[in-house]
Amino acid sequence: MLLKKELGLIENSYYEASVVRPPPAPALSEHVNCDVCVVGAGYAGISAALELAERGYSVVLLEAQRAGWGASGRNGGQAIVGFGHAGECAIEKQFSPAEARQAWDITVEGLALLRQRIDRYAIDCDYAPGYLSLSVREKKSRMLEKWARHVMQVYEYPLQLIGPDEISSWIASERFHSGVYDANSGHLHPLKYCLGLAAAARKAGVLVFENSPVYVIQRGERPVVKTAQGEVTCRFVVLAGNVYLGEYGDEVAPELTASIVPIGTYMIATTPMGKARADALMPHRAAVSDTNFVLDYFRLSADHRLLFGAGDSYSGSTPRNLIERIRNRMVDVFPQLKDLSIEYAWGGFVDLTMNQAPAFGRLQRNIYYLHGFSGHGLALTGMAGKLVAETIAGQAERFDLFTRIRHLPFPGGKLMRTPALMLGMWYYRLRDML
Repeated sequence: MLLKKELGLIENSYYEASVVRPPPAPALSEHVNCDVCVVGAGYAGISAALELAERGYSVVLLEAQRAGWGASGRNGGQAIVGFGHAGECAIEKQFSPAEARQAWDITVEGLALLRQRIDRYAIDCDYAPGYLSLSVREKKSRMLEKWARHVMQVYEYPLQLIGPDEISSWIASERFHSGVYDANSGHLHPLKYCLGLAAAARKAGVLVFENSPVYVIQRGERPVVKTAQGEVTCRFVVLAGNVYLGEYGDEVAPELTASIVPIGTYMIATTPMGKARADALMPHRAAVSDTNFVLDYFRLSADHRLLFGAGDSYSGSTPRNLIERIRNRMVDVFPQLKDLSIEYAWGGFVDLTMNQAPAFGRLQRNIYYLHGFSGHGLALTGMAGKLVAETIAGQAERFDLFTRIRHLPFPGGKLMRTPALMLGMWYYRLRDML
């Protein structure tokens, strides 16, 4: 099971080591009535609960582990506009230009919403502006520039092209050929942000129950959401558990399991290098991702560590020699950091759709789901929660825009899906190398 595979790594998470969690919320042990039951205390679930509570709804939030235990507390911390190149391509193929622009603008609003919440709820999460997309060779640079000019022209979104002659002023690495800078995107401490949102939700009146995994939902006019020791009867259900919904059986939402798969992502954190050395490494201190299919992504922390993520696992298990492998990738990018020790290493699973576009929808009139953020969820999850709250309140136009994105199931069924994904990963890794 995913939960068992992840427990070893989360214990060595830099994010967990650098926060002080509040005492655990109680487990659900009674029968509760409310307007809305939200399943999953990550960004999307907490955002939905917070928005609904502030609109006057009574809300119960159920979490199988602790708030921010999943991808919301372990990710790369990059708050990025858009859906990723593949997701944007899928949306542009399926939507009219006006609809694609509306979807894009919702992601821009998601960045603004994130910053507004940081200010409104006084969330100390080390937010820093700036995001760099970097290409490793000339051919990929042409593709990156084509994408950037498309975004600037079609979506009227400001980006800055960085040519080969100026790349050294942005990053002290010979690996990269050129890049694109986005001043509106940024990065933060993801677990601090998630816990800050959870605190705001509690203050708004949301009843939070941790260590309360849902194992079945009785559907109907008033759904009943059941845990091992309690149950919630409600008018609406919002499912925001992503790849974890199937952990306790397929009775929660079996129709969703074929459209997303868990992809393992892993990170390391160096020992602190000091401010002067960190500033010399990346003078603008922007978050960075390369444009390879199997990509490297990294950023500087507030205490001047390099947080470096590399590679993905499609097998559902943690790769061997994880720390050594990621450290080698880090030293390929920054040979000057080979003297630094690795103090933390951790990982987790994100939810991926076939076309890498988000998947929002309804299982029935009063049961909604939010998943498939495909590695671009830090900003979009906040908007997902806002859109589903708008829909429950009677304004479904923006939510329904996303429900029209078509998603194909992953091929191979339960037995062959993982081998097929691993084969695909190696194909794209080979393309990156060649």
